[in-house]
Amino acid sequence: MSEVKNSAIAKVWAPPLFPVTRATKLLVRSLLGLLGLALVGCSSADNEMAGGNIQAVNHTLGGINWLSVNGYRADGGGGRSCCIIMPVKWRPGLKAHIEWEVDPDPFAKLPPLGTKEFDVAMAKAESSYQRHSATLDIPEWPGTRRCGLTVHFLVCNQIKLTSSCWAPRSPNYPVKDPMEMKEPAVCPK
Repeated sequence: MSEVKNSAIAKVWAPPLFPVTRATKLLVRSLLGLLGLALVGCSSADNEMAGGNIQAVNHTLGGINWLSVNGYRADGGGGRSCCIIMPVKWRPGLKAHIEWEVDPDPFAKLPPLGTKEFDVAMAKAESSYQRHSATLDIPEWPGTRRCGLTVHFLVCNQIKLTSSCWAPRSPNYPVKDPMEMKEPAVCPK
């Protein structure tokens, strides 16, 4: 029975088309390595993405309940929230679609939590919440140094957007609007 197996193998096996030498193996490995490097070189830094923070700065007396930038949701109460996916390198035409919810009376007195009166008062408060949206150009940042995005909420439901690495209280920070601004009687159109 072992003779049958050996004869079947002998019929299938054929000598190589060219001799496999050490030089041939080295050549094949080198060509595969160059092919791998060429494929890696096809990716561009222009297409690379990375995470960044979203920061909210409220310049109004109203409350910002939440915001989202290009679908990435964050707290509206100030501070930084993680994360938004952004290109590593800025390019023209980058847009930020920003949505937010405003509580016009964030310091309203509410009945004790867990009571029926609280539920009624909260339903009334929630019915006064206002939702807004705007699409802005994302400002340029230098090189590949991203510092996330900061959304500034201004009166009349206006917003400003910056990608500055400076802190908001720095003299070099691009947004200079005052804090705790009161809504005007009539907003410009």
